[in-house]
Amino acid sequence: MKDENPVLVKSYAFSKRVVLLYKLLLRNKQPRSIADQILRCGTSIGANVEEAVGGFSRRDFAAKCSIAYKEAREAHYWLRLLLDTECLEPNLAASMIDDAEELKRILAAIIISTRTPTE
Repeated sequence: MKDENPVLVKSYAFSKRVVLLYKLLLRNKQPRSIADQILRCGTSIGANVEEAVGGFSRRDFAAKCSIAYKEAREAHYWLRLLLDTECLEPNLAASMIDDAEELKRILAAIIISTRTPTE
């Protein structure tokens, strides 16, 4: 079996964790609007990475990675807010925040490396 694309694997794994987090937040009667926000942006990261890999041009690839990066930043924000408002257990929050930070770093590196010198 050939090696899988690490950003695809990591963003999909993060999406799975976000869906499970969403279910936990609803079960624990946490604010629905925040749960909805983290669900949308957290799962959007992987969806945009998947679209980037299927892009037809380098520019299309970079644009989708840029969207995924912005969604990772947003997810990072909501996770910190959930932690700081005691809506989420600190160990779980820290683990997910670390994952979001890792995705941000990976996506930023991809975006920088795909930029052409004229941009």
